Amino acid sequence: MSTVEDFTEEAGLFYERLGLSRTAGRVVGHLLASDDDGADAPELCERLAVAKSSMSVALRQLDQAGMVERFRRRGERRDRYRLTEDVFGRAFRAKMAEFDAFQELAARGLAAVGDDPRRRRRLENMRDMYAFMADRFPALLDEWEASR
Repeated sequence: MSTVEDFTEEAGLFYERLGLSRTAGRVVGHLLASDDDGADAPELCERLAVAKSSMSVALRQLDQAGMVERFRRRGERRDRYRLTEDVFGRAFRAKMAEFDAFQELAARGLAAVGDDPRRRRRLENMRDMYAFMADRFPALLDEWEASR
C-alpha cells in the first residue's frame, strides 16, 4: 500500500521531470496530500528532511510560478504556504506562454532548412501543433473554470 510519503517522493520525481526542482515537487506533493492549513518553511524542512537552503529555493520557485501562496495565521510571525486555489489551471496557463516560443523556434528552423520537404515537414508539424494548442487551450481552460 502506498503511503503519503511514497506519494510525496513520487510527486517530487514527477515535477522534476516537468522542470521544477525535486524539492519543489515534493513540497507540491506534500501540500496536495495534507490538510488545507498549509505549513511553514521549518515544518516543511522537517517533514521532508530537506535543508533550509533547499527549501528556501523550492518555495521561491513555487511562489514565482504562482503555485503556492504565502499567508499568516493571526498572531503568528511565520509565513505559511499552501497551494493556490487553482494551482493546476494557473500552472497550465503559465506553460501556455511557451507555445509562442515553440512556434518561433519552429519558424527559425524553417528558415534554416530552406526547401527540403523532409526537414520542413517536422518543423511545420511542430509549428502547427503549438499554434493549434495556443488557439484551443485558452477556451478549454475557460470551460474548465466555468464548470467548477
